[in-house]
Amino acid sequence: MSRGAKVLLVDDDPAVLRGVSALLGDEGYRCVSARSAKAARAALTDDRDPPAVMLLDIRMPEETGLELLERLPRPLPLPVVVLSGEASISDTVQALKLGAIDFIEKPPSAERLLTALKNALTLSELADERERLRSELAKPGHLVGDSAAMVALRQTVAQIGPKNAIILIRGETGSGKERVARALHLASGRRGRFVAVNCAAIPAQLLESELFGYERGAFSGATARRIGRIEQAQGGTLLLDEIGDMPQPLQSKLLRVLEEREIERLGSDGPVAIDVRFLAATHRDLEQAVADDEFRQDLFYRLNVFPLLVPPLRERSDDIVPLARAFAAEFAGAEVALSLDPDAAADLERYAWPGNVRELRNFVERMSLLRGRGPLRIEPADVAALVGGASPTAAPSTSTELDQLGEKSYRELVEGFERRLLRRALDQADGNVAEAARLLRVDRGNLYRRIKALGVEPEPDRKP
Repeated sequence: MSRGAKVLLVDDDPAVLRGVSALLGDEGYRCVSARSAKAARAALTDDRDPPAVMLLDIRMPEETGLELLERLPRPLPLPVVVLSGEASISDTVQALKLGAIDFIEKPPSAERLLTALKNALTLSELADERERLRSELAKPGHLVGDSAAMVALRQTVAQIGPKNAIILIRGETGSGKERVARALHLASGRRGRFVAVNCAAIPAQLLESELFGYERGAFSGATARRIGRIEQAQGGTLLLDEIGDMPQPLQSKLLRVLEEREIERLGSDGPVAIDVRFLAATHRDLEQAVADDEFRQDLFYRLNVFPLLVPPLRERSDDIVPLARAFAAEFAGAEVALSLDPDAAADLERYAWPGNVRELRNFVERMSLLRGRGPLRIEPADVAALVGGASPTAAPSTSTELDQLGEKSYRELVEGFERRLLRRALDQADGNVAEAARLLRVDRGNLYRRIKALGVEPEPDRKP
């Protein structure tokens, strides 16, 4: 992007429009002007050639720049640089809170304006690349795995993705339910955004305003209108993750939304029609939750139109090595090959993976952080540190950690084993970090940082 990029200039002052447009044109940018917020919104809907960045004046008649900024979906669809010659400090703060990345006083100097524009375009390129990678990984063909269960899951996603039916995705924590939801959205062909809300991560008293949004003055602290997550998914897909943890008073409101296809923002006097494809996900036994009066039966039936089960990783061991290779490419780069010892691969496939795919991803990320130059290699000792079990090549015993099962967390147990492993390597290397790194086949700098982080010291009778 940069030169040749399309810039949307929103200002009601003809002199500013002429001056800035001429400057940007001389620099090779394509500048499109809008003299009102209404014209700006029309320009933003150009799907064939959308603008890459917006220069927005705050003080405009009818609808101000701040009001336009507040009405845009979150996250903002493009970087916004605010222009104003009369803005107060509170206006500046409000603009930044609403997502603007820079603020320039009018009349702007050419150098200041071009620098802000260049920075905005750089941020846009990074955001586009991240979204492209996320979208690529979310495609049905990128639901990684060779097992029969994953082959069937990909076929199901391809078949039901284009439908508009509500889908309830069920599976254990960390099994990849959100990845399946993204794949369903991509297969749907819907042009709107994919928006995910974790119902268990948001306090009950805030979840309603997060979903439905609110009008200015709806409650104390509501200083401006806020568009909720449901409206943000207009034309796209909304995933209600961990739906089983949604408070009961909100369950009845959600049921009405699913049936009426309209919402009301808090403090609003009228409904807003919505075009949203709803997906829900949960690790809970919703049938039992209904029996225990913790979940509305009518909402369960409404959500359970098409139940989709994501099997746990322990039931699809054929997927473990392909997933590990995919995660290695994600963390170490596609050009770095994963070298997996055959015994280590067998150990990984025998492990129960209580944290499912998320645990495997974290393990590969940890290995990539500790790797030196060359390929990313996983040895049986690495798997032993993960599973806390015996391995022929793992030097220290894990009996100490196993004796503390139930007393310490998983992280504490693994770090305890890692401390003993590092201390053994340092002892064998007579306290020499470089030699210990050679024994462990990791980068010396990364090993040194890990030694410092865990507070590991060699035995007192060893000289560094």
